[in-house]
Amino acid sequence: MQTPVRFSSCRGVAFEVKPHADPFAIAAPAQNETRSSIKESWFPWYQGSSTSRVFPSSIQRSVSRASSHFCDLDLDEDENEDYIILESLEEGKDQEKEEKPIFPSASKREQTPKPARKQESRLSVILLDQGLFTVYKRLFVVCLTLNIIGLVLAATGHFPYARNKATLFSIANILALTLCRSEAFLRIVFWLAVKVLGRSWVPLPIKTATTSLLQSLGGIHSSCGISSVAWLIYALVLALKDRENTSPEIICVSSTILSLLGFSCLAAFPLVRHLHHNVFERIHRYAGWTALGLLWAFIILTSTYDPMTKSYSEELGSRLIKSQDFWLTVAITILIIIPWLTVRRVPVNISAPSGHASIIKFEGGIKAGILGRISPSPFSEWHAFGIISDGKTEHMMLAGAVGDFTKSLVSNPPSHFWVRQVHFAGLPYLVNMYDRVLLVATGSGICVFLSFLLQPCSASVCVLWVAKGIEQNFGKEIKEMTSGHPKEKVIVHDTAVLGRPNVSEMSVDAAKRWGAEVVIVTSNPEGSRDVVNACKGAGIPAFGPIWDS
Repeated sequence: MQTPVRFSSCRGVAFEVKPHADPFAIAAPAQNETRSSIKESWFPWYQGSSTSRVFPSSIQRSVSRASSHFCDLDLDEDENEDYIILESLEEGKDQEKEEKPIFPSASKREQTPKPARKQESRLSVILLDQGLFTVYKRLFVVCLTLNIIGLVLAATGHFPYARNKATLFSIANILALTLCRSEAFLRIVFWLAVKVLGRSWVPLPIKTATTSLLQSLGGIHSSCGISSVAWLIYALVLALKDRENTSPEIICVSSTILSLLGFSCLAAFPLVRHLHHNVFERIHRYAGWTALGLLWAFIILTSTYDPMTKSYSEELGSRLIKSQDFWLTVAITILIIIPWLTVRRVPVNISAPSGHASIIKFEGGIKAGILGRISPSPFSEWHAFGIISDGKTEHMMLAGAVGDFTKSLVSNPPSHFWVRQVHFAGLPYLVNMYDRVLLVATGSGICVFLSFLLQPCSASVCVLWVAKGIEQNFGKEIKEMTSGHPKEKVIVHDTAVLGRPNVSEMSVDAAKRWGAEVVIVTSNPEGSRDVVNACKGAGIPAFGPIWDS
């Protein structure tokens, strides 16, 4: 059995591919056909008019997964299937069997073998995702460069304020990275963006630039994390050079904070995080909490220490109020605590339309484009999914049976879940900023887009959904949500019946027919990248989930 390939994201995006036998797969023409084990689990870029061959479920029970949904998603609190799990249309290698198709009229013509595609390394997929010069990477470089310039100026004596307040700059970077991952803060930012820019007279380039910026805040988050460590190292070096005016306790606490921050940065290194995502999450969470507690100790020690008397003053309150470090730390603490104040244990109703997916229902309507988190144990793991809602009495999540958690929803559904009552906004929420939008989804990526069909939306949307065995895998309820709409507004392509499409070409054609200002896609990493690139090549702005979005 192959080792699962994972793609993860700080914002809760996790991708996972496990090869499986697939009863809905199209039979291969040759038994010895060369196939790429990873690439075949992405979009099947087959073009042609041959009728697909579908095998009956009586031959073999399907162990393939339906795509679970893409969600954007809290950076530091998702697990194996967190937040959004994007999957492929055809998951795993196709089983090459010579069984009869269930449709007697289906053509048995041999399909042209697809050329083997060169397999990319895991690191190249991560680092080169959607190009070398993405907005994410540019934000990372700009933010890091500004901090390096400040450090150099401080070290050379040209920036005395920074030299004297090196710890303040470190804490300021921590505040910036916390803001970039604060769901409550970003919910307000996304709302303001839609409110201010969601008008017809606002130029499209301004809207797309804002979308790119908001989607790529992870670049600032990562850069500020590294910069905070650099400033703290500089501050610690200065303290060690001036030991006569610094207490051993302050040096000890600051050294421990530096170790924790450095450890968190190493755990967040793309390849480490990619291969050991659970380890990354736990280190990020618990090391971060510990560092925050020690930061408060550091603030109190530095505010009350008197280098003249080599003792600590009892005038704590008056000194803290005058300290800039104190107020920045207060802001960091509030941002971290807010999500936990909204955690509640709520009843849920879980149904499984198939062994591939489950539908989790909650009370209360939710605005279109919003995502949410659920957890069986709030201090151990959180899983984020897109939300389907008509905005009235209830909302639901569609979870593909991928890993242990989502599979357990099918086999042993719980009656209650822990939830965060402050739901968060991601890329789908920005649909409301445009006038005409094409929404492209594969598999369970349709989840968050269904809300735009069920409730009024300021944007005029067209939905293109490509999946296999729609009613069999996702159930009649999900299928009915896409029914009853004009055919030009909702395009559903069932690969189990219609065969594998070229999703990139379908997206470009649909966008042109709809007159879309922008295309938003939720699919697996390579599939999203290909659709985005194809649309951009046709002159149509497009956005899809990115690593660490």
